[in-house]
Amino acid sequence: MARKSKLVAGHGVIVKAANGDVISYDQTGLTMRLSDRVIEDIALRLGTSRGETGSMGAEAGKSANAREVADLLDGIDAWDPQIDGDWLVFSARLPGRQGVRRYRRPITGGQVIADTPGPIYGLLGLGGPRAAHAFDGRPDFPQHILAPADDIGAVGHAGVERAAISAGLEQVREMTREALVANALLNWRLDEYDSLPLIMTRVETDSSATSASLSDGMAFDNMIAAAKCLKMAAQSLGKKPKLLAILLDFALEEMSGSASAYRDGMLALMARAEDELGKLGYDRPLFVALFESGTPEIATSAAIEGQWELAWNHGEHRLVFAAPSYMFALDPFDRLTEDGARDAAEMVARAVLAEETWRCPVLHLAERSVLGGGKTIRVVARSIAPLIIDADDPFGAGKSAGFTLVGAENGAKIKKVECDSSDPMAILVHCDKRPEGTNLRLGYAHDPQAGKSPGANAGSLRDDWQLQGRSGRMLYRWALPVLLPITDGGGRDA
Repeated sequence: MARKSKLVAGHGVIVKAANGDVISYDQTGLTMRLSDRVIEDIALRLGTSRGETGSMGAEAGKSANAREVADLLDGIDAWDPQIDGDWLVFSARLPGRQGVRRYRRPITGGQVIADTPGPIYGLLGLGGPRAAHAFDGRPDFPQHILAPADDIGAVGHAGVERAAISAGLEQVREMTREALVANALLNWRLDEYDSLPLIMTRVETDSSATSASLSDGMAFDNMIAAAKCLKMAAQSLGKKPKLLAILLDFALEEMSGSASAYRDGMLALMARAEDELGKLGYDRPLFVALFESGTPEIATSAAIEGQWELAWNHGEHRLVFAAPSYMFALDPFDRLTEDGARDAAEMVARAVLAEETWRCPVLHLAERSVLGGGKTIRVVARSIAPLIIDADDPFGAGKSAGFTLVGAENGAKIKKVECDSSDPMAILVHCDKRPEGTNLRLGYAHDPQAGKSPGANAGSLRDDWQLQGRSGRMLYRWALPVLLPITDGGGRDA
């Protein structure tokens, strides 16, 4: 007896989801409805342009076929490519500490950058020729630390031409101070399992001989152009631009010979920067500098006094001095060595994070005591934490801890320096006799008479803050250099 065949309805649904039928059937066969993302992936794999896949062509601007995708990912251990507007976004394993993550590359060509959440940050620099000093090598996060894509790199135009403005970004080819600071910030964030943002860096320099001319020079204009590049890059990525800081590096280049002229020029520079950046929609920037102590044959007293005046009196400008340069290793030309530059970058990075709450000890007042024959000078400081005279004396400042008498016409010498046991913000400088002179001053980490003697223009006074640097060296917050007039007061001897 023949078996009867089971009849099936002419149409129906096999798989149904909340937003509609997924798989249905009729006499012609099965019908499957796929999501836009699945269709996009199929288009990539088959080499079909986005314009040929219906609605996707209207949603995105550029299109890429399979061959173009293959070319963009050639030599990269990448997977899961997707088109996002003008970008190809993909997962990959690339060099750097960041590990496996998402990246993006312009469909029209260009370098790979990280695909990150949040704003794109900027670290800009401005200064004289010394500020363009850079070291060969790549950062620990090559796709996160970037520069404008003008084939100039992180070191800028050196004041020889006007900067172009574009939205493109490229990886840095050398390590400037700005790139080293970005590197330090990202290393700390990685250690803390925090997000790793994009940071655009650029330092602009020229041959200005005074701070006043620097504020009106080509380097300044090119720095503003870099801020415009940051804004355009953010717009192309659908992000907000945010300036972390402007790193200032101009002090020993000052040729005016006047501390007040240097100070006034730097104040004018910061005011103009705030105005120009405000027009672009940026908040008031944070300015960060190293206090350049220099070697005795290079650093003038005017440069020291001008920086000191800025350290304690910079008006409403957001200026902080991250550290004195005497704490870092220098080459014979008074420039930071690579190890010194990396240590300096970590100090600057800490100052960037702390903003205006960061303060190295600043000495304000030197008073000759009326007691004990006036042989003791009491020095008053402004500091976040109690003062310490470092017994290890890492810079060879000697028993004077970096203090020196300038203009002592009677031959008085310093015989002992100690912290004031009754005041954590004061230092007592004991002399062998009462110092006398018509222009008597007390220097710290600056001795215009020292020549090339060991430990010149350095000191051993600091507060109790400390940081274990990535180099293994312990970093401290050392006091800033100064040259103070010695006045008569009514203080104690000890």
